[in-house]
Amino acid sequence: MNYIDLFAGAGGLSEGFIRAGFNPIAHVEMNKDACDTLKTRTAFHYLKEENRIEEYYDYLKQKISRDNLWSKIPEDLINSVINSEISQETLPTIFKKIDKQLGKQKVDLVIGGPPCQAYSVAGRARDPKGMSEDPRNHLYKYYVEFLKRYKPKMFVFENVPGILSANNGGYLELIFEAVREAGYELDKKVLNAKNFGVLQDRKRVIIIGWKKNLKFKYPHFEENQPQYEILKDLFSDLPKIKNGQGEWGIVKYTKETNEYLDKYSIRNGVTFTSQHIARPNNQNDLEIYKIAVNKWVNEKKRLNYDELPERLIRHSNTKTFKNRFQVVNHIGVSHTVVAHICADGHYYIHPDIKQNRSITVREAARIQSFPDDYFFEKSRTTAFKQIGNAVPVLMAEGIANKIKEML
Repeated sequence: MNYIDLFAGAGGLSEGFIRAGFNPIAHVEMNKDACDTLKTRTAFHYLKEENRIEEYYDYLKQKISRDNLWSKIPEDLINSVINSEISQETLPTIFKKIDKQLGKQKVDLVIGGPPCQAYSVAGRARDPKGMSEDPRNHLYKYYVEFLKRYKPKMFVFENVPGILSANNGGYLELIFEAVREAGYELDKKVLNAKNFGVLQDRKRVIIIGWKKNLKFKYPHFEENQPQYEILKDLFSDLPKIKNGQGEWGIVKYTKETNEYLDKYSIRNGVTFTSQHIARPNNQNDLEIYKIAVNKWVNEKKRLNYDELPERLIRHSNTKTFKNRFQVVNHIGVSHTVVAHICADGHYYIHPDIKQNRSITVREAARIQSFPDDYFFEKSRTTAFKQIGNAVPVLMAEGIANKIKEML
């Protein structure tokens, strides 16, 4: 079952489909760092299949360079990651590259979600024109071009809940119209990652479509309530570190694995992870973190920015974004991880007051249900951004399994 992944990001959606047994023909993504992450992950899957996984671990252990890692896999696999913006001008070149990858095979599925800033409520609030003139509103048109050209049996289109209200539902109507004209039936639902085993409250609009001659209907997804907790289950085996500490390279676990990490393949059979690295903070922020953690852990209350002692208040605006400092829920699931985590960690404070810091790259990746052998390329900032933009792997896998049953 072959698929193409559009607006692929760091590959969260794709990883879920690979786990369900699908085969990626191509990933198209405009961000170079995310493309590098995809290439590194492609190397992981190839070397694992070839029983040469130790060569991938050598890269994580910094024994070999990235170029060396990539040179170990067939060139056509590296070329299947297409680093390009999707636009009217680039479509012919992208099609040509995909056709080359495809050869005589057929595409069964197209997956992906155009960047969501233009549809997000926060994005619209920040833009004086409410994002009405943002060119990203029209990226769905190119998505439809892929449906017309490759005629997959089905597609999965992922986006933020804000797409339902964007332009009073007008954009959604345009998408539905364009897809139906291309020969597909479709339906939408708001699904929450926490119902798929992800320890995160993350709602997403998932549109699923199928060719009109296939008598399908939207699959049923169970609402499984989370049975596990962030501190006890998700973070339990990672070394305790302070702000500014940690390793980009190899990090040994401090405890045996547990039911959650095994059941959902987070530890993935390796004896180490990487990128457990925390950003440095100034004294002012650390003092605020302590207050926020104390309030949350002991009183179950969130910190309002305007309640802080005056000496700690650094922003003149105390009226909006009062919850700019937020602690990750230690006894339940985390609030939604977003790309802003790359700018600062104030919205993702670690719930253990002794560590007094924001969460690490690896902790953010685990909240998004990425396995511990997933490596995010380039830097701490770019890794955070890729993680925040991703579809949680377990959610993707749950959707992929339903699509697999249907096909």
